Amino acid sequence: MPPSDASSAPPAPARAWLVLIVAFFSGMTVLAVEISASRLLAPFFGTSIIIWAVVIGLTLLYLSVGYWLGGRAADRRPHAATLFHVVAIGAFLVGLVPFLARPVLSVSSQAIASVSGGLFFGSLVGVLLLLAAPLTLLGMVSPFAIRLLTHDVRHAGKRAGQVFAVSTVGSIMGAFIPVLILTPTVGTRSTFLIFAVGLLALALAATSILRRRAVYAVLLAILIVLWVAVNPGPVRPADGLVTEGESALQFFQVIDQPGIGRRLVLNEGIGTHSIYNPQRLLTDGPWDYFLLAPFIGGQQAQDVESLLVIGLGAGTVSKQYTTVFGGDVAIDGVEIDDRVIDVGREYFDMNEPNLTTFAEDGRAFLQRVDRRYDVIAVDAYRQPYIPFHLVTQEFFAAARQRLAADGVLALNAGRTATDFRLVGVLSETMRSVFPYVYVIDLPSGFSNSLIYGSLRPVSPAELRARALAAGGAALTEIAARPWELRAVDRADTVYTDDLAPVERLIDDIIVREALGGTSGRQR
Repeated sequence: MPPSDASSAPPAPARAWLVLIVAFFSGMTVLAVEISASRLLAPFFGTSIIIWAVVIGLTLLYLSVGYWLGGRAADRRPHAATLFHVVAIGAFLVGLVPFLARPVLSVSSQAIASVSGGLFFGSLVGVLLLLAAPLTLLGMVSPFAIRLLTHDVRHAGKRAGQVFAVSTVGSIMGAFIPVLILTPTVGTRSTFLIFAVGLLALALAATSILRRRAVYAVLLAILIVLWVAVNPGPVRPADGLVTEGESALQFFQVIDQPGIGRRLVLNEGIGTHSIYNPQRLLTDGPWDYFLLAPFIGGQQAQDVESLLVIGLGAGTVSKQYTTVFGGDVAIDGVEIDDRVIDVGREYFDMNEPNLTTFAEDGRAFLQRVDRRYDVIAVDAYRQPYIPFHLVTQEFFAAARQRLAADGVLALNAGRTATDFRLVGVLSETMRSVFPYVYVIDLPSGFSNSLIYGSLRPVSPAELRARALAAGGAALTEIAARPWELRAVDRADTVYTDDLAPVERLIDDIIVREALGGTSGRQR
């Protein structure tokens, strides 16, 4: 009988549990990295479905390569020590990701912008540079663990099932722990480091080779020193930065800008979501034009009794309505991010007693609320995108049911100086629900248009006259501005819940603008 090959022998049964533990925590770390990677990208590229497609797609690619390499390596060197070595290096590289993220993502976003690439290619380069090595190494764990646990080929299926089950349960935990606990509590950087340090410590405890234990201890010390000694600083430095932070949903900044006021900036920072200036009520931005909505429906200033704001932000619209139409106006403000509501109260004086806030999705709120509003204002953006389910025919129909007899729906839509395609498709979709739809293209430096859905007709002269008749400095100033009211009388393109490619349209607008071309429907 030939002597057994000790180098190819599986681990002793007493060590099988350790291999499964390593598989569990590796699976947890992979999903934690995938979830947290989107937060690293958000300040530079946003959080659109395209960004998620890049992160998920490349993660699966790296894992596929890791599975293939792990299987080959496990057949050549089926030792537990080799598995622990792979895990240790992968964990260390995971810990380096948040320290490399800012320079890598800054350079990739600027480089792609210089060649007119767009969000997809910019984020693609960033994820390629950051996550390829650590996720490929962690992808090697599952096939390696299966090889180590397979004592008898007759039990190969059982062992594979154990490894995949344990790894998948770890992945489930890795999907929820960062979102629900770590990221909103300690931030993205510390989330990466918690998983990296934990996994590296596990490899250190598992290995029995003294020289490698010393190496792993040094790597662990490096991560801890970086964690403690390196000041993270602002994620995206900006003049006048008051504060920045992360919620469970997004990255936010509060910035004081001379001549404008205090701005709320979310994610990649290409748009302003709220402005507050205690010295001036009006902003010269799209929020001012929500004040015209009651007059489009034929209401008088004293008739305005209720307002629903979907996309409350830090409360610019609610403050303007309270000041212009009075503190008796009952305002429901819906903002999907409860942290943004807290920021509005702390930094933007969003403390009107007539404002009731709701931290939930605007569409879900609209479906459950049982009251009617004089005005529904929709200003829900995750720059540069509008959530698709807030611009469909079904959404506008639900909003119409919640309007009073002379109520008006007002929607803020972004555009460029020459490309009005988004404004066109949204106004046409609204026109399929409302008998009268009007558009005001902002005459100021903001690239926005306000779209109004009304149950009654109005002429430009009537609208200006009603705003002037209402009195007050704010309405008088808005009425005197050089805006034009144009009617929409067609509904050729209609977005529905089944088909609303708003992200693709906006990406095309961005790329065409970057290329310096003009296309799409004009005004």
